[in-house]
Amino acid sequence: MLPQLQSFFLSQTTPKFFTFPLSSQNSTTTAAATSFSFPAFKPQSAISLKLQTGFTSTMTSNSKLSDHSDILPSVLTAADLDRFADVANKLADASGEVIRKYFRKKFEILDKDDSSPVTIADKAAEESMISIILENFPSHAIYGEENGWRCKEKFSDYVWVLDPIDGTKSFITGKPLFGTLIALLHQGKPILGIVDQPILRERWVGIIGKRTTLNGEELSTRTCAKLSQAYLYTTSPHLFSGDAEEAFARLRSKVKMPLYGCDCYAFALLASGYVDLAIESGVKPYDFLSLIPVIEGAGGIITDWKGGSLFWDASPNSRATSFNILAAGDKQIHQQALDTLQWH
Repeated sequence: MLPQLQSFFLSQTTPKFFTFPLSSQNSTTTAAATSFSFPAFKPQSAISLKLQTGFTSTMTSNSKLSDHSDILPSVLTAADLDRFADVANKLADASGEVIRKYFRKKFEILDKDDSSPVTIADKAAEESMISIILENFPSHAIYGEENGWRCKEKFSDYVWVLDPIDGTKSFITGKPLFGTLIALLHQGKPILGIVDQPILRERWVGIIGKRTTLNGEELSTRTCAKLSQAYLYTTSPHLFSGDAEEAFARLRSKVKMPLYGCDCYAFALLASGYVDLAIESGVKPYDFLSLIPVIEGAGGIITDWKGGSLFWDASPNSRATSFNILAAGDKQIHQQALDTLQWH
């Protein structure tokens, strides 16, 4: 791991405490302390960061499940979901084993038709997941970023949507902030989602009707009363163009701190309550479908830029169309962000 990242994500040692002053020590303003709990590198361990700010923060844990995450389809049982979750975790385990073998190693990097990079790790990780799905659920359909649609029939109520390495550019440059994304759709609705970071060994699991977990520990998003207090993440400001670039610029100018470079990992941090907003433009279904149960199960909200629900009809003839997505820790700041984007 990079030395700079070690200081943030820590190691597997005993948690420590740090103080980061965000305002000048010479300021006459009385600083209020805001505490955030961050998961460390080691599963189920944490540190507490006490941030000094120039305002009294209204950011608190958002323990209420999203309105969309607690509705269990009548045809599904708790046993069904447990079985799906068990297999989904096996997919993440298998993919992680492949990815760790190639991380920070030399291999060939190819360019896809859209000029995005792809590696042997992407392809081998996806194949490892596909084989497990076919073994356990032969009637289920699969849509993978690298291989597209795969199903014995033309239609299935259940579709697994896979992105073996979301953030390939981070992967090939040795930055462990990419993730493996696994979603299971039932009649088009995401009922299960996993964000797995195989290098840091962090795994977020979202299941419809249940609280989202990180390495088995329940978590929740945080509330944030004003955009001026919000921390915003996006992969890169250079990925916005045209009207989307102008809309993003409006939002960026209103938040406390815009941050860059985490791909799906930023949305996982939002689910954990460390980030207030996450936004992307032009992402594909396999980039975000797994994020929906994870964020909603933590009490957050994720929609398109108009506030509409995110939906993709997976079928043999489906194309991986582009979406603009916005996630927030709670509805209040989500609406403020939508109003600022002015996307019509």
